[in-house]
Amino acid sequence: MDRVGKIVFYEDRNFEGQYYECTSDCPELNIHFSHCNSVRVESGAWVLYERPNYLGYQYILTRGEYPDYQRWMGYNDSIRSCRIVRNVSSVFRVRVYERPDFSGQMLECAEDLSNLPERWQHREVHSAKVQDGACVFYELPDYRGRQYLLERGEYRRFNEWAGMNPKVGSFRRVHNF
Repeated sequence: MDRVGKIVFYEDRNFEGQYYECTSDCPELNIHFSHCNSVRVESGAWVLYERPNYLGYQYILTRGEYPDYQRWMGYNDSIRSCRIVRNVSSVFRVRVYERPDFSGQMLECAEDLSNLPERWQHREVHSAKVQDGACVFYELPDYRGRQYLLERGEYRRFNEWAGMNPKVGSFRRVHNF
């Protein structure tokens, strides 16, 4: 289900300076501002990208205020494209596999998992199926490290979710609370 959303980008920390309001996917934010140090998500869930055309580091933000880029686990003040997260749902279900093409051992979850290695002997996830909702894979346990958005669908290899490598330490569903 597609969602309507609104996000406001500010050039300075604490919602100061020039700002830009966005209500739809935008592949080139650099025409609206040169850097981004704070964000207010008024509605919807959004994925922000470090580079234009939905490339580079991903940051998934839900409704709330982010007074500086460290609050969304940003590496810097570069936000160059964004899009609204689709398939946000109160129901969430994902299957992760130890090998590409949905082979090897599989783990199915319907809840957030802060430490995948504690629950599953594998540190790597080579393929995944998101059956309901949308989720964020984090490279490290406790929802830290690089973030990758996975919307409903099949991902035969980690590079299909833009992963730099198959390491997944934790994951959680995307919600609009």
